[in-house]
This record gives sequence, C-alpha cells and structure tokens, in this order.
Amino acid sequence: MSRFPRSSTSTHGAVTRWLSAAWLRTALLPIAGLLLVLPLPIASAQRVCLPLPRLLSTMPMGGQAGTEVEIKITTEYVTEPVGLHFSHPGITSAPKLDDSGNPIPNEYIVAIPADCPPGIYEARIMSQLGISSSRVFSVDQLPEVTQTSPNTSLETALELPVGSICNSQMTDRSIDHYRFTAREGQRCLIHCASRSIDSKLDPVLILADELGRDLVVERRGGVIDYTVPADGTYVIKVHELTFKGGAGYFYRLSLRELEADQPHPLFASTRDVSSFSWPPTGLAETAESTEVEPNHSAELAQTIQLPCDLAGSFATAADVDTYQFQATKGDVWWIEVASARLGRPTNPSLIVQQVVQDGDKETTTEVLQLTDIPSPVKPSSNGYAYDGPPYDGGTPDLLGKLEVPADGLYRLQLTDLFGGTRTDPANVYRLVIRKAEPDFALVAWGLHMELRNGDRNALTKPIALRGGGTVALEVIAFRRDGFAGPIELTLDGLPDGVTASGLRIGPGSNRGIVLVTAHQDAPQGLTFAQFRGHAEIDGQPVTRDCPAAAPAWPITDSWGEVPRTRLEAEVPVSVGGFEVAPITIAPADPAVLEVVGNETLTIPLKHVIRGEFSGSILQLRTFGHGFEANPRFDVSLTADASEAVLDLSKLKPTPGDHVIAFYGSAVVKHRYADGEAPQDTAEIVVTEPITIRVQPTESK
Repeated sequence: MSRFPRSSTSTHGAVTRWLSAAWLRTALLPIAGLLLVLPLPIASAQRVCLPLPRLLSTMPMGGQAGTEVEIKITTEYVTEPVGLHFSHPGITSAPKLDDSGNPIPNEYIVAIPADCPPGIYEARIMSQLGISSSRVFSVDQLPEVTQTSPNTSLETALELPVGSICNSQMTDRSIDHYRFTAREGQRCLIHCASRSIDSKLDPVLILADELGRDLVVERRGGVIDYTVPADGTYVIKVHELTFKGGAGYFYRLSLRELEADQPHPLFASTRDVSSFSWPPTGLAETAESTEVEPNHSAELAQTIQLPCDLAGSFATAADVDTYQFQATKGDVWWIEVASARLGRPTNPSLIVQQVVQDGDKETTTEVLQLTDIPSPVKPSSNGYAYDGPPYDGGTPDLLGKLEVPADGLYRLQLTDLFGGTRTDPANVYRLVIRKAEPDFALVAWGLHMELRNGDRNALTKPIALRGGGTVALEVIAFRRDGFAGPIELTLDGLPDGVTASGLRIGPGSNRGIVLVTAHQDAPQGLTFAQFRGHAEIDGQPVTRDCPAAAPAWPITDSWGEVPRTRLEAEVPVSVGGFEVAPITIAPADPAVLEVVGNETLTIPLKHVIRGEFSGSILQLRTFGHGFEANPRFDVSLTADASEAVLDLSKLKPTPGDHVIAFYGSAVVKHRYADGEAPQDTAEIVVTEPITIRVQPTESK
C-alpha cells in the first residue's frame, strides 16, 4: 500500500522563526488520527514507531563566535529539508550552493554572531514530516579546525596549535594523533568533549612526547592539565575506550593555555534527565557559605548555623565532610544535597547523629540517613522501554526530612560512596538545609511502548504531528518538601490547527499526560511552545516550566547500548504536511459528558481509518487520574465506531471535571517512500481527549 494520501489544501498561518512563506505554501494532509500503546507481541523485523524526523549529526559540531561555518549533516526520515533552526536566535543558516547556484544536499552555511555566548545550543531541521530531534551545536571563542584527512598514525598527526579546537570523528579501531609545540613552563589544558555534546564516545586521552611515548593517560574525565617541562613538540592521542568509531563517535578536542594559578574553565554540557529536579526555585546561584577543610572527623567538624546553604567538594579519596549544628526539639528541617545533578560522577550519602556530652564521654545516636532520591515513577528495570520508560527521574543525590527529637547538638557526615580511591576537587556538592518550602519540578517526554518480546527501543520523539494525529507526552512531577496538591498542565503557543489538553497530575500523584492533537486540516507549521505546570501552594498560585527530555540517540533494538537521556532547550511543536495519521479515534460527541459518581458511563467512539493494520482488534487502556484502573477493552480496527464503558462505582473518581483518553498499540502496514515495500510498524495510538463532569453521588 502507498503512504497515506495528501490533500491539496494550501497552508497559511503557523509560521516559524526561519521558514520562508514560500515553503509554507505546501500541500497538507487531511487526517484525524491518533496513536496508542499496549503490550503486544512484535516481530523482530518490525519498526517501532512511525517514522519521525531525526537530526543525527553535524560536522563540525560547533564553531567560533563571529564566524561562518560550513557544516554537513546526517539525518533520518528527513525529506525536502528547509534549513536548520538553532536554539540561539542569532545563529542562522542557509543552504550551501554549488557552482550553478543549486543547494548541495545536507550542507549548510551557519553564521554565528560575534556576541553569541560560548556554550552549547541545539540544532534541528524542519522537513515534510515536521521538526526533527535535536543535536548539540557548540560555540566557543577559540579558532576551530575540522579533521578531514586520516590522522591515525604519528606520521599523519594533525597540527593543533595551542589555543584552538579540532572537530573530529573517530574511526573504528584507531587512534587519532595531534601534534603541537609548547615552551618550557607553559601550562596546557587538553579537553575532549564527547558525552557532554551527545557523542557516544568514551574518550581515552593521552599526552605523549614527540616520539609518541606516553607521558599522561586519562581514561575518565577527558581532561589533561600539563605543565610542559621543556621546549619541544608533543603529541595528543585520542581513542574510544573500546576502540569503537563511526558516525556517532564524534568529539571536540580543545588545547588551551592557562596561567599557573588559573582554574579550569567550566565546559558546557547537556543535562541528564535526573537533573530536572535541581535547583529549588529561588536558590541563589552561589552558596552563602563554603566548606572549610580539614573537617574529616568529629574533632574537626565545621560548625554551621541553620538554615544553611553551603558549597563543598569530595576533594580527596574517601573524603568525609563533617558538620555540626544546634537544633531545637520539634523543629523540622529539609536537607537536600546536589552533586550528581551538577554533572559530577558522585553518589552522596549522608547521616545525621544526635550528640550527647556527659563530661568527657560523648554518645551519638543516628537520627537520619539519606541515600538516593528515587524516580518519581517506575523507570525501566533494564534501561529500555520494556517494563517502563527509558528515562529515570531519580538521582543519587539526597533529599529528606529531619525531625529534631531533642534540643542539643547534631552532627552531619557527608561522603561520596564512589569516592573511596579518587582525588578530584571538581567533584563538588551543594548542601541546603531549610525549613519546608513546598514546591514541584516537572519534566516531560514522548510516551514509549511496552513490548513483550524484548524489542528494546529508546527513541527520540519530536512533536512532529501527522495531520489529524494525537501524540501523548508523559509528564513527571518531582514533589519537594511535602507538596502533595494537584498540578494542572498547559502547553501554549501552538501552531494553527493544533490543540493540547493537559490531563492533570492528581493530588499525591507523580504522573500526568498532555495530549497534543493536529486537526485534520491543520496547515504545515512550527512554533516553540510554552510547557508549564500550575498549582496552588500555601494559598498562592505557582507556575513552573516543564522542560522536555529525549534520548541523545535513537536506539531501536539494542542489547548492548544503554540509552543516555538528556533535557532539551526548547519544546518545538510542528505539523508536517506529508502524511496522515493511520487512524483517528475520537468521542462521537465532543461535548462534556455528565455523569453521577456511582453510575456506569458508556462513551460512543467514532473511527476514521486511513491505514491498513496487521490484526483487527485494538486493545485500549485509559489515561486520566482516577480512571487508570478502568479495565482494558477491545475496539475494532475495521469498524467505524465502538464504545468505551466506565463503571464509576468501581473507579470512584472525585467530583468535578476530568479529562481522559484511551491508548493502545497497533501494527500499521506503512510505506515511507515510493517504491518501498510496506513495513509492519508498531505504533502508539491515542484517542482525542474526552471531558467528563462527575457529579456527587448524592446529587440524584
């Protein structure tokens, strides 16, 4: 079967920062579809998820502020690309042209303004299927070069001047070589950026003499700080820890000169999903106080006053930082430690002891022990979307409540469970002890499938809508200092023809859903949405931003590669104008459904089927706080109507308005390109939202 038909509807409206009006006048598709997910036996040859546009790599991966950079990109499911968008509004792009004035496929000229701050930004590309996933694009102030010829031997080493950056891609089973000259006493800082910029590379960094004899080997941090002992030529070697290479194994190698007492610069990095819960709202960028060494024992304990905001570090091997303070019986203090969420490879552990002095005798009683902050929702047990999402909102950092049992002296000991043998002053932490400040933080990601046969996928899922389709975003709440109230979710600033419904996060719950739907006549377009959560805390309205998260790389069926997930800088929402959704399931009547709390509610559903499916039955589950215990039920993939039945006497939802939806998984026979054989594709199907007004039982 061919791909879903297109309509001749011209596009107007939804504009983007960089799409031309001419490009927006493209054909659009009539659709009214939705997608769903349930455990389903999936053949190993199946594709998981209908094609979504993905930007896989750029080369080079960055550039110097104030320059123009020629880059080449690699993509997946990107047809008729228009141009690159960058999360910094001043970074612009244009297609590179050949001698005849025609665009060269996948090549662009990127202009970086001189006032662009050094750091990492995101690049995306728009095409017929909508906006792509992102790839990191770095900006620095040093001159840059790109490795274009083999440098896998000492003889072919690439010249890298001190004060420059090289963009490179690792070749499989090889070692890259670089040569530089330095003078006696010159302090050189060598840094290999890889994981921090979305690369799969685990770098081994080696500094050698002119003959290639190793002087310093660094296998963990990607940084060598070296003061040159004599004038001469030196060699930098780079290889992947297991000698892997290929398109995903790129890196940026910088060589800088530092003054003798100059601290290392802060190298920008993506943020892991687990860092979404830091910092607490209103926390100062700089701590009010700092750790004072030595403080590694009870006798040397550093005295602090509560409340406390302190910066310290696990600077030495087996470092134990000890603090003591006076506290009053009945007081309640919340203790939070951030280190892993600051990007450090640490695992903090904390105990608080009550100290009782009797003459020369001291007695201690443990009153609190804190270890990891668990994920707000159950993640996958194996790092893949098998029995949970491939995201983990938990962290090795700490958060807990200290209830003071008696007046007196208390001692706090903080250590890194991973730090028994390493000395690294960069392993910093932030210790905050405060009275309760109830609050919440949010993160969202595309709903992932649960597959029974071990087909483990962790896919980037940009909000690239097929006309008439609905996508579901899981929203996870991190609740701080006892906050347990409901959270309302909104997604504003959407393209024309696109709506979003937030299925609220109920009291005490940590999970909600936002449904994003493109009308069947939605024009092609792109906007950058405002994703937020709203709640009332201590009688005051509170709004918090909700960042999106995604795997750094799409993993469709990997048994040997653990997904790495990160936060994204923006929430782009797009309608592609190329394909239609294979099925739409929506309430037959869009009006609010009213029901008494102990009744049975039957909801007529209408189907618009545009694709061919493997199988005739779709099993659906229910989204919506208070309704998720509704039993699974079947609907037909060949009929134009079905019913959903909700027994409210068993579900016992609270009175008021509720937004729900149904979801499951279906296997679509999909053809992405003309001439391609139809391929079975397991797809999430989500119905359009349904509003139910539950009246109190006594109202009848």
